[in-house]
Amino acid sequence: MNGLASYLHKNTIEAGCDEAGRGCLAGPVFASAVILPENFTHKLLNDSKKLSEKNRYLLRDVIEKEAIAWAVGIVSHTEIDQINILNASFLAMHRAIEQLKIKPEHLLIDGNRFTPYPEIKHTCIVRGDGKYLSIAAASVLAKTYRDDYMLSEHEKFPGYDWKNNKGYPTKKHRLAIREYGINSIHRKTFRLLSDQLEFKF
Repeated sequence: MNGLASYLHKNTIEAGCDEAGRGCLAGPVFASAVILPENFTHKLLNDSKKLSEKNRYLLRDVIEKEAIAWAVGIVSHTEIDQINILNASFLAMHRAIEQLKIKPEHLLIDGNRFTPYPEIKHTCIVRGDGKYLSIAAASVLAKTYRDDYMLSEHEKFPGYDWKNNKGYPTKKHRLAIREYGINSIHRKTFRLLSDQLEFKF
């Protein structure tokens, strides 16, 4: 078994929250909020970064079928440029939380900071996606839905290799930015090129 905890507070409706795409150079940041049954368990469920792509999508189906409630929130690249990526991550979580069909009594937030959601208490948990099942579930949904988005964008802009890097700052991605320039979903406030690949907008 993975050893992840089922809840922080027993007999409380808890939603785990996590985001995906904070460190990317392109595309939105996605977040998810998930309320699992207290007795939920799955031997594969863990931090999405520790899972194979195949297992992430397998788990997405399980989570969506068995969760009490789940939702995904999105903040666009233009909003990220306006409010910065940290605030955008919190906003994406808020957008996911507000879509839940059941209002949670407590939020488990992956990370060490969070903008409080109105009328719901929260606990920030560093590396929470490897400690609590609900946060791990949220990490899986956020990651897979964002990957789906970047794969669809790859079809429009294949030169950036988004089918492989999903918008993260790989060498191939940065070389493509130098060669083709930025496109419509790049985050313009991010450092898009390294020192070795100087680029002027």
